[in-house]
Amino acid sequence: MADAVLIYADSFRSPDMRQAVPLGVPDPFLYAEENGSRHVFASSMEATRLRELGLFDVHTSEDLGMDELVASGIDPRELEAQLALRAVGSLGLECASVPKDFPVWLADRLRAEGIELAVDQDLFDDRRRAKTEAQLAGMRRAQRAAEAAMDACRELLRRAEIRGDELLLDGEQLTVERVKADMNVAFARHDTTADEYIVAPGAQGAVGHEMGSGPIRPGAPLVVDIFPRDNASAVYTDMTRTFVVGDVPGDVREWHRLVKEALDAAVAEIRAGVEARAVFDLTCEIFEAAGEPTQRTKQPGKPLADGFFHGLGHGVGLEVHEAPSLGRLADKTLVAGDVVTVEPGLYRSGYGGVRLEDIVLVTENGAEVITDYRYDLEL
Repeated sequence: MADAVLIYADSFRSPDMRQAVPLGVPDPFLYAEENGSRHVFASSMEATRLRELGLFDVHTSEDLGMDELVASGIDPRELEAQLALRAVGSLGLECASVPKDFPVWLADRLRAEGIELAVDQDLFDDRRRAKTEAQLAGMRRAQRAAEAAMDACRELLRRAEIRGDELLLDGEQLTVERVKADMNVAFARHDTTADEYIVAPGAQGAVGHEMGSGPIRPGAPLVVDIFPRDNASAVYTDMTRTFVVGDVPGDVREWHRLVKEALDAAVAEIRAGVEARAVFDLTCEIFEAAGEPTQRTKQPGKPLADGFFHGLGHGVGLEVHEAPSLGRLADKTLVAGDVVTVEPGLYRSGYGGVRLEDIVLVTENGAEVITDYRYDLEL
């Protein structure tokens, strides 16, 4: 692994760049670490904001001879390449680690200049695992927004009137789209963004990341899985609850009991130094003892559509899904500062399911549950 680091991206779409440069910059720019120093090469229009962070040396395109290149009539795409090459050349780098989404066009140009690049995503994932105080503050804000949106959903369900196999609200059929409209208002009021999220009634709740649509029916489980992002910090949260309006089917009630038992057992196990796979296994043991299939018991080569068909959780931060995984392929030891979801679930294809999800901060002595929301299946 090289000592130097290079990232070329904007900080809205690249979590690795946002980790290095905690500021929203919409256009791609170059970030470099070398011999303990940190450098940003960016447009002069961003220089003031970047310098105010006080985290790195800021170099503008003019410093790299942009005006001379423009006067020569250079093609805009070649201008971008030349500025990046000059930036890296100014540091005298011979080798560097880059993330997996480092642009191929730039990697080709740098390698042609004799600079060795090593793709090392594990390095960049590990840099993001222990959350900063600013990131944790943003996550807590996002979580309060999620809870407000969940309240908005619950209130609509609580107000709904059962008419046969329909739920009516103010004389109209209650739909996923109506629920999301109120939830979107709650997200916006809390200065968060939620482009997509899950409100999945009945059978839709047993289909992976089905976002949900159409009527919400009485007596059927409604899986509500929301993951808003705090606008100021760009940090996500993630939470899930399941509700039933009207009579709760016996199998759904039993799933809910088992899922809550699994969630509690997993949270009690989580602390720094624990193997992530061990927490997943603990959850599987609870479900398997109740006769439910899991990823550990599924037939090789065949997808699992029923039971506990997904992982227990994942890291959350500048991406809603990031390291470490708490699933069948988990290979990390939990460290203090990790933030992970715990989201056991049980499902039956074509019918529905139950999932509960909290977000927790890993500490030396255990897990601090950031989520603060009731688990009631009934309203």
